Amino acid sequence: MHGSRQRGRRGFRGGREMRGGWGPGYGRGRHRVRRGDVRSAILALLDDRPMHGYEMIQELEERTGGRWRPSAGSIYPTLQLLEDEGLVKGDEVDGRNVFALTDSGREAVPERTEGKQPWEEGDEDTPHHKLRAEAFRTRAALVQIGRAGEEEQVKEAVEILTDTRKRLYSILAEAD
Repeated sequence: MHGSRQRGRRGFRGGREMRGGWGPGYGRGRHRVRRGDVRSAILALLDDRPMHGYEMIQELEERTGGRWRPSAGSIYPTLQLLEDEGLVKGDEVDGRNVFALTDSGREAVPERTEGKQPWEEGDEDTPHHKLRAEAFRTRAALVQIGRAGEEEQVKEAVEILTDTRKRLYSILAEAD
C-alpha cells in the first residue's frame, strides 16, 4: 500500500515532499557543479589564504550568495586528492586540518578569465541572483550586530528590519 501511494504523487518520496518535484537538490536555487569545478574552486580559495574544509564550504556559499554550498562529500575527497597530488598540504591548527597550497599547487591555480573565479563561471547577472547575494550580505551584517552590537545598535537594527520588511511587502502589494 505504501509504495502505491508514492507512485501516484509527483514530488513525494519516503514521506517527504520535495521542492520542485524533480528530486533532491533541484528547485532549491542551488548551483550544480562538477567535481572539476570543486577542484578549481578549492585551489582558487587556497590561493587567497589557508583554510579548513568547513571554512571552504562556508566561503563558497557566501561568495555565491547562497547559490552553491558544496557538501562535505565533495570538498573533503577533493582535498584528499589534491593532497595526494602534492598540490595542497594539510597541517593541524587548533584541532582542525588547515590546508594551504604547495609550490606546485600555486602553479596549478586556474587562470582567472576576465577576473572571474571558478564559482562564478556561467553565473548570470540576474535580479534574482542580486537579491539573494544582498540578502546573504545583510544576514552577515545582522550576525555581526547580534554578536558585537551594543544594546542601542541592536534596537536600531530591529527598527531598520521592521521597516524593511514592511517596505518589501508593500512592493508585492503594488504589483497587485
